[in-house]
Formats: sequence, C-alpha cells, structure tokens
Amino acid sequence: MLHGYLPSLLDGLRLTLGVALASLAVAVLLGLAGAAAKLSHSAFWRRSATVYTTLIRGVPDLVLMLLVFYGGQLAVNELAPQLGIDDYVDIDPFVAGVATLGFIFGAYLTETFRGAILAIPHGQAEAGRAFGMTPLQVFRRIVLPQMLRLALPGFANNWLVLVKSTALVSVIGLTDMMQKAGQAAGATREPFTFYLAAAAGYLLITSVSGVVLRALGKRWSAGVKAAQL
Repeated sequence: MLHGYLPSLLDGLRLTLGVALASLAVAVLLGLAGAAAKLSHSAFWRRSATVYTTLIRGVPDLVLMLLVFYGGQLAVNELAPQLGIDDYVDIDPFVAGVATLGFIFGAYLTETFRGAILAIPHGQAEAGRAFGMTPLQVFRRIVLPQMLRLALPGFANNWLVLVKSTALVSVIGLTDMMQKAGQAAGATREPFTFYLAAAAGYLLITSVSGVVLRALGKRWSAGVKAAQL
C-alpha cells in the first residue's frame, strides 16, 4: 500500500513527536518565566514580558522559523572567528526547530499560566505566608496544584496546535514526517497517498493526546465539582 515507505514514515513520526515534546518543555519553562515576569512588581520585567508575548504572537510561525535558522546561523558564524573558531558552524535543524517552536509557544503559555494564576484567590497565598511558608512553598503547595488544573484547557489547546506546527520544521531540512512523506510522494508520484498518511500520523498523536489530557483533567478536578454543588 505504501510501497515499502511505512518504516520511513514511522521514523518521521517518531522525530515529529520528539520535536513536539522537546519544544513543549522549552515552551513550559519560558511560559512559567514569562508569567512570573508579567506578575512581578518590577515594571521592567512586566514590560519585557509584554513585548515578548506581543511580538511573538503577532509574527507568523514560518517567518520566525526561517529567521532563527538562517539568521541565527549567520549570526553564529559572524561571531565564531571572534571566539577563535575558524570552521563553519552549521546549526542543527532539530535544535533550530525546537528552539523556535519553544520560543513561539512560550509566549502563548505565558498568557495561559498568567490567567490561571490570577484565577486563584489571592487570599490563599496570603494564608500560606501567614502560616510561615516560604514563597517557594506557597507556590509549590498552594499555587501550582491549582494553576495546573486551571491552565489545563489552554495548555491542551496549545499542545495540539504545537504538534501541528511541527510540520514547519520540514522547511529547514529536518527529516520529520512531512519531509519523509514528501520524499516518498516524489519517488512514487503519489502525493495524495503519502500526505494522507502524514495527516493520519498527526491525527494519531492529537487523538492520543486528547485522551491523556482528558484523563489528567478528570484527575486534577476530582472533588472540585462536588465541592461547588
């Protein structure tokens, strides 16, 4: 059916999933840092985070991907001689793709996490400090568990969009599922078959993700609805 290209497509699927998970890790770290900056008492950090989220969410993902890959490579090779490196530095497409997607979705998760934290009654954190908890203990024991539950719908949506956005890494030479499908389509002249197979691969990832995220939502919301009745 797939003319022997199924193993190649599965390799591409694994790479796509790896890019998505690595990008998610970067995005979560940037999102937490961005949310903390937006909620800080420092005007400098608030403005910096606002500039970050405004610019990143307003520029197309493909443009950012190309800017980071080609512009970053140019910048690195201009700085390399000053650091005593004479050889040409070639940026790995996987690193460039993960960095770009993580940077992009970090901006979206910044707003997701910020909104979730703001939804938690401020008096709970004050009560924790009144009991002698440190700021870290307040965050870990009071804020974080509730933030995870409140942020899950927005987090789930961003994850599903991120998975589909990994298709962009094929334009910078990474042999992900789209790149593999394109190679197979070119060799067999059956583009519909192989791009349909790639679509099925993305649908598989998002469908499994939906099941896992719904299970997490039920677990983290256990007792919450009953308490509101």
